[in-house]
Amino acid sequence: MGFSKMFMLNLGLLITVAYLANVIYKYLLTKRFSKTNYALSVILIIFSGWICMKFGFQLKDNVIFDLRVVPLIIASAVYSNPLTLVIIGVGIGAARLTFGINDAAMAGFINLSILGVVCACLNIWIRGSNLRLITKGIITIVIVNVLNTVNIAIFGVIPVKQYLLEITPITFPLTLALSCAFALMLWDFQQDRKQTVDLKRVNGLLRKQTEELRKAKIVQEERARQLALASQYKSEFLANMSHELRTPLNSIINLAEIIAESEGGDGSGEEAANYGKIIHKSGLDLLHLINDILDLSKVEAGRLEIVREDVIIAEIMQLMELDFEHTASQKGLAFDIVQKPGLPCTISSDGQRIGQILRNLLSNAFKFTHQGGVRLEIRPADQEEAPPGDWIVFAVSDTGIGVPEDKHAAIFEMFRQADGSISRRYGGTGLGLPISKDLARLLGGFITLRSEEGKGSTFSLYLPINVDPKEDGAGDAGSDLADSVALGPR
Repeated sequence: MGFSKMFMLNLGLLITVAYLANVIYKYLLTKRFSKTNYALSVILIIFSGWICMKFGFQLKDNVIFDLRVVPLIIASAVYSNPLTLVIIGVGIGAARLTFGINDAAMAGFINLSILGVVCACLNIWIRGSNLRLITKGIITIVIVNVLNTVNIAIFGVIPVKQYLLEITPITFPLTLALSCAFALMLWDFQQDRKQTVDLKRVNGLLRKQTEELRKAKIVQEERARQLALASQYKSEFLANMSHELRTPLNSIINLAEIIAESEGGDGSGEEAANYGKIIHKSGLDLLHLINDILDLSKVEAGRLEIVREDVIIAEIMQLMELDFEHTASQKGLAFDIVQKPGLPCTISSDGQRIGQILRNLLSNAFKFTHQGGVRLEIRPADQEEAPPGDWIVFAVSDTGIGVPEDKHAAIFEMFRQADGSISRRYGGTGLGLPISKDLARLLGGFITLRSEEGKGSTFSLYLPINVDPKEDGAGDAGSDLADSVALGPR
């Protein structure tokens, strides 16, 4: 009866140790390194064997019967490294020596060391066998308990006949049954723990998928918004283009028909001349629109060629003065062209494209200015306003309607103007400045804007004075600089 009570006490202690180990792992060891957890688990198995011996059944002064083999059996199913099982067997055997070094203690040490080697071999067999887990567990429990009984009979201090006839019939069935019971309880506990871990993993995956779906939804909503915006811009552009193309074409067709039907007479020559002027202006407007569309398509297709040559700055000034002097006079606006000291006579660039950019900037300046004047200033760039190197600035300033700060970036986009009413009131397609921006980039430069609503604007074209053909990408750095100072075209 003493064996039964003491073995049940051992079983209760093993269950308690297992529960405490789970709590410690859950709240303390999960944040440690895996190697540390592995070493602590081995120590815990050895401690379980020691505590079984501590509360074992003491048959004589030096002879202790307990369930120390149970932790070793459990370890054979838990660990994948056979050497670990040898260490655990030797460790539990060495723990027996802490209760005194004597013949019984040495027998216990030898017994557990042998069982450690046997469990290591069983572990290799378990990993390679295709049998069900419960079958492999029963076979392991039976083999270890049988060998434990044989080892005690061989190495123990109790006479073999007395041990086999009086003690084994009681201890062997108890050890076998309690080993199976503890193994089943631990297996059930592990299944529950596995289900909990699986649920946590599934919940984590669901949370991750939910977050990814939320992000994807945001991306889709943003794309839908951009598509709707692009569709709106496209519609506005087509409406504007329809009006801009139809008006000059109708004028050309109608007035050409009138001239063709005119038979002359008093005053008919002067009237025909006026009609001719209107036809000429409408034709120029139509040509300008077509040129913008063609330039846009060339830029987008990467087919716009830049011809670098020595461009004389004085000639640029003269051309701009000739092109816009009449416009300034008609609108009653002052028009000044100023060249600051320190400029070279020529720059290496494409004169035709520089003129195209400046005409776009000056056309906008005159279009949106009703009083005051327009000024074109050509000067060297300061070091802090341009990338390293020598740069020249063509600054077009006006005293016109200005651009609201929140529209600085928007007006730099294709087909857009600061306000939808701008196109209806002033005309235009919103292509001039985006094309100018792309041309400036191709020339290795960039365009910036300083403007305040109602107080005029200053558009500045920055161009390198000399460009190495191998460094034609300098415009990218310039564009980054322009963006960093929150500037943009109109």
